[in-house]
Amino acid sequence: MCEPLSVGVHGCLRASIGAETNILIVGAGPIGLVTMLSAHAFGAPSIIIVDVDEQRLSMAKKLGADDTVLVSTKAEDIEEEVTRIQNSMGGKINVTFDCAGFEKTMSTALKATCPGGKVCLIGMGHNEMTLPLTPAAAREVDVVGVFYYKNTWPLCLEFLRTGKVDVKPLITHRFGFLQKEVEEAFETSAGGGNAVKVMFNL
Repeated sequence: MCEPLSVGVHGCLRASIGAETNILIVGAGPIGLVTMLSAHAFGAPSIIIVDVDEQRLSMAKKLGADDTVLVSTKAEDIEEEVTRIQNSMGGKINVTFDCAGFEKTMSTALKATCPGGKVCLIGMGHNEMTLPLTPAAAREVDVVGVFYYKNTWPLCLEFLRTGKVDVKPLITHRFGFLQKEVEEAFETSAGGGNAVKVMFNL
């Protein structure tokens, strides 16, 4: 679990997350959730997470999200959703992490982030996107790329050792290593639903 956590920690370091950074996370999958846990460890005072899946949002709430917002996959809903997200925050969104990496999610991130804020692209859903960069540039929103991690394992291990981050709730399913169980584990992982991280007991 240190490996996915390292992605979230690296993202927080790239975005200079601290005690005055209000955060929006777009995408409540495993990477979105570890990014949220990492942001808490760095002292972020308020974190909102959005997703298209209610079960994922429920997990995010259990793990400590201050609020969650259910969104659609439709591009025409962006403006209304950005308004709901900003109202939910009740203040400026300083940093947004796009942990999905699609045109709609990145457009939402760029529009929701305050002037002078940062948008960190962690998810790599699409290789190419058409985005509203000119309005974002006019508001001086920085776009920061986050690709895996770099020299973050020692800090991750320290977060885990001290209990500053608890990744155990992310392990939603455990299986043995018999052939039948292995097949079931991969089916569970691929099936989505309420599976976050699937582990083998060796």
